Amino acid sequence: MTEIGKYNTLEIVKELDFGLYLDGKELGEILLPKRYVPVNVSIGDSIEVFIYHDSEDRIIATTEMPNAIVGDFALMQVIAVNQVGAFLDWGLKKDLLVPFREQKKKMEEGNSYVVFVYLDSESKRIVASAKLDKFLDNIPAEFEINQEVDLLIIDKTDLGYKAIINQTHSGMLYENEVFIPLKRGMKVKGFIKNIREDEKIDLYLQKAGFEKVDDFAEIFIKYLSDNKGFTVITDKSPSEKIYDTFGVSKKTFKKSIGALYKKRIISIEENGIKLISKPEKH
Repeated sequence: MTEIGKYNTLEIVKELDFGLYLDGKELGEILLPKRYVPVNVSIGDSIEVFIYHDSEDRIIATTEMPNAIVGDFALMQVIAVNQVGAFLDWGLKKDLLVPFREQKKKMEEGNSYVVFVYLDSESKRIVASAKLDKFLDNIPAEFEINQEVDLLIIDKTDLGYKAIINQTHSGMLYENEVFIPLKRGMKVKGFIKNIREDEKIDLYLQKAGFEKVDDFAEIFIKYLSDNKGFTVITDKSPSEKIYDTFGVSKKTFKKSIGALYKKRIISIEENGIKLISKPEKH
């Protein structure tokens, strides 16, 4: 089945001066314009393309990659607004429409919004909606505690940051447990902290329990051992760099290296941290 708004692998059935025709099965032959044709392909080959409607509402193929496909949530910028709705830059020649009825508040040109991309059941056209809640939490949450998940930050609240989990559910990162700068539209890895009785999901940016100083100290020693006993990352390094490298907050990092320094397991040099001895195993 060939799906509009998604990537499809289709067979080349015809070659003309202005492009290739692909076997779109139930959708018929679909044109891939010449400017998108890969080199060294011929009739009978199969290629991966994105299927959508062009500015004249014809079903067409492209090898360009949009910022999001049908079923995705993504941050996109409004590049125009008219009497029909707002138009988003989604990386293709034709812009993506957000009808007025699908806007939580009137969208403004130049601003960016997190939207859901879907195929309208009536028009059969690809459109987007800023009313995210109706596309989330519609199936039972089958996550496990401490499961790693993909997060898309969608809002800042008094409690913390609301995020979309694996493109299917919403969850909350609490302010006092967030130690790196977050902003709307940012994609980060996270972990399931808790699924409450009301089915709301609490999130962590790291596995529960991993912030224990002793646990991280062991991981840090192994990291030094695996990297010739030295790292340029210190407690003066940006918190983002510490988290990207070790997956812990700067606070935990500082406590851990402080404890290791007192035990004379590491030395703190001008240009980094050096492993000088390994702790004895009991």
